[in-house]
Amino acid sequence: MFERTRADIRIILDHDPAARSTWEVLTCYPGLHALFLHRRAHACWHAGFKWLGRFISHLSRWMTGIEIHPGAKIAPGVFIDHGMGVVIGETAEVGEGTTIYQGVTLGGTSLTKGAKRHPTLGRNVVVGAGAKVLGGFTVGDNAKVGSNAVVTKPVPAGATAVGNPARIIAAEVDAKREEVASKMGFSAYGVTQNDDPLSQAMRGLIDNAAGQEHQIAMLWQAIERLQDCVKTGDCVPKDAAREECFEADKLNQLVGK
Repeated sequence: MFERTRADIRIILDHDPAARSTWEVLTCYPGLHALFLHRRAHACWHAGFKWLGRFISHLSRWMTGIEIHPGAKIAPGVFIDHGMGVVIGETAEVGEGTTIYQGVTLGGTSLTKGAKRHPTLGRNVVVGAGAKVLGGFTVGDNAKVGSNAVVTKPVPAGATAVGNPARIIAAEVDAKREEVASKMGFSAYGVTQNDDPLSQAMRGLIDNAAGQEHQIAMLWQAIERLQDCVKTGDCVPKDAAREECFEADKLNQLVGK
């Protein structure tokens, strides 16, 4: 019990610059209080004292504004920041090092009793304020869920989910887009990461520019290899585009023209 509490306090001190002392965290952080009461409710729930577990959960909700079902599994070292309005369902699982902000719902989409209805969050996940993660899927380690996102499908490890409905942004794809955008004289991260049609069109242009750059590199390779492979047949690389594939009509639809 004390080791879990120490882990909870340690992550708050590490992740919240407003936390000045252990005493302040112990007395003034409702997320810590909610986790402390949840562990007692969880123990009662699995010991067969279902009503008592639910009653402790109900008291915790009244005291902290955070509702955690006593059946939920929460690892040590979880940080619920501010916490007001957080709801964590019965079959939810939250991994170590995860940070959950106010207004988050880890909810279910199924009415089947005994089924895995709520999400599983891996280690070091960050769930932004107001986000809704709905369903019995997994959000991978080190993933991020943007504020007010509505996530209804799995999120790979290290990826980011943003928007309503949420779309998945792979970390390596975002890094490549930023590299290409930097060559063009601006930052891709300046493009708003939401569902605005102009933002989608700009990301499409950046990705298209990256594809064109790759194809030009392939053409130069083919030219350099012409002298060595005239007698061997086709010297064009397999992944070189042989036909134009830029979809201008689709771009116009995205920007509303």
